[in-house]
Amino acid sequence: MKKTILVSACLLGISCRYDGKSKPSEEVLALSEKYNLVPVCPEIYGGLPTPRTPSERVGERTLMRDGTDVTENYLRGAEAALSLYRALGCQAALFKAKSPSCGVGEIYDGSFTGTLTARDGVSAELLAREGIAVFTELQIRELEKYLDKL
Repeated sequence: MKKTILVSACLLGISCRYDGKSKPSEEVLALSEKYNLVPVCPEIYGGLPTPRTPSERVGERTLMRDGTDVTENYLRGAEAALSLYRALGCQAALFKAKSPSCGVGEIYDGSFTGTLTARDGVSAELLAREGIAVFTELQIRELEKYLDKL
């Protein structure tokens, strides 16, 4: 039976990013030959439109570039992603690097200057806190090694 991975929808070619575009990855799409891929966009699930003003984490808040506080949207989206993960029996999550929702280990620092900081996005942070293995599209080999051990 194929293992199931929760995947950032933008990596699968779904136009849900803040700029209304997607970031399809051939390497991610190729995983569908071996695994069941479940698309998720926590920002959409949290009630944000596409396109939308860019957001970054600022302390414990998530703010749009114009100062609008979207913390609750991001938290709601993270909870929805966690619920979907559990409901579908996923074994890991593969999220978009650097995203304020999905980034793992490194996201933009809240200054809206393109500066990165060592931190997880809201959804990645919640899933990791729940003991879920979360990877980015830059860590596909690590993801596959992890899934092979299950």
